[in-house]
Amino acid sequence: MNTTQIHQQEVICALATPSGVGAIAIIRVSGLGCITLVNTIFKGKNLESAESHTVHFGTIHTENEIIDEVLVTVFKTPRSFTKEDSVEISCHGSDYIIRQILKLIIRNGARIARPGEFTQRAFLNGQFDLVQAEAVADLIAADSEASHKTALNQLRGGFSKKLTSLRTELIHFASLIELELDFGEEDVEFAGRDDLKRLISSLQQTIAPLIESFDYGNAIKDGVPVAIIGSPNVGKSTLLNTLLNEEKAIVTSIAGTTRDVIEDTIILDGLKFRFIDTAGIRETTDLVESIGIERSKGAMEKADIVIFLFDSEENFRENQQLGTLLSTDKELLWVINKIDLYPDTAERLIQSNPEIISISAQNHQGIQTLTDKLVSLVHKQAATDTVVTNLRHYEHLLKTQDALSDVLNGLATGVTGDFLAQDIRLSLYHLGEITGTIVTDDLLDNIFSKFCIGK
Repeated sequence: MNTTQIHQQEVICALATPSGVGAIAIIRVSGLGCITLVNTIFKGKNLESAESHTVHFGTIHTENEIIDEVLVTVFKTPRSFTKEDSVEISCHGSDYIIRQILKLIIRNGARIARPGEFTQRAFLNGQFDLVQAEAVADLIAADSEASHKTALNQLRGGFSKKLTSLRTELIHFASLIELELDFGEEDVEFAGRDDLKRLISSLQQTIAPLIESFDYGNAIKDGVPVAIIGSPNVGKSTLLNTLLNEEKAIVTSIAGTTRDVIEDTIILDGLKFRFIDTAGIRETTDLVESIGIERSKGAMEKADIVIFLFDSEENFRENQQLGTLLSTDKELLWVINKIDLYPDTAERLIQSNPEIISISAQNHQGIQTLTDKLVSLVHKQAATDTVVTNLRHYEHLLKTQDALSDVLNGLATGVTGDFLAQDIRLSLYHLGEITGTIVTDDLLDNIFSKFCIGK
């Protein structure tokens, strides 16, 4: 019996709600014998005879005193989150009460759960696969409509179903190749090479958009970094304040007012954007401003989208020169500001450069057009309904794709079945690592250690 299986025999407990004083707190208990354990400290209905999914009022007590009046919810195996017997104690949200109840549960034989241990047990007990388990953490952390929808889709098995389908098809051919190896001396071929080639090509075509979706998925999960770049006094801070609808950045008529990177987030059409207002880029002898300008250039390199803001033809040419220094994978937006003050300049530039967006950050003109463009730039990255948001999944999809390419190369050069089998097994291994079909204790510890305690 391995360490994970031994730990699963133990009763675990933890606070499942955020710490701090509140009206209600929930203490979660799970594992073999947990209902009997809680029953010994609960005065009310006999929990051992209670039906699953029932709630009971009573008190938690020591031998000498009542700690709190509580509601106890009973979940009996396999109809619980962990698929084990589980109990949830709803008590008042006093830190003192929570500590006393947890101490009492531990004195009666439980231990404090490790981070993510409830979800880990749910995975080990077959409640869901590893992708869905990781989606639980993403769902808890979701702070926008898009990240919520993506996590919920993965929790419901959208990504897992696609991977399982791929793996099932590949296993069929892998078994035929392995069968050939058993009859190697008889020179028989069970797996048609043309059929295998068609399957591998089809699998690669399915995996490619999943790999490509990672940038989009990462943006959904962590927010899209957008740097606002331009010369001093073109209105970068005013634009940030307008987008955020608050006075986040100091605005003055003095060039070089912004001397550091200012960052904040907003939600646009369900997507989270991280806007970065930067120091105006110019030649300066001011030490502090110089440091701010260097940070501006760093923010520009890290951003997925760069808004080049300008209010004159000279500024526009300067921004174009900056744009040529950036990597080609960035989205660049050319935005002319102060069209209420310089309408002729805006008209001239737009005639020769129709991609320019015209705004007045001060008067909120054109802001909707700008935000719509930002949203469309992000959405156009989505190549598939199933979006990859996890770096671990992305890494194994890349390795799967490489192994499948090796299979195709082997078919093209006529390698023997044992080499084909090796590359197919490697593809299956990496797909299995994603869903948890192939798993190690170290992998589980690494994944679930990132969860909060109580989940």
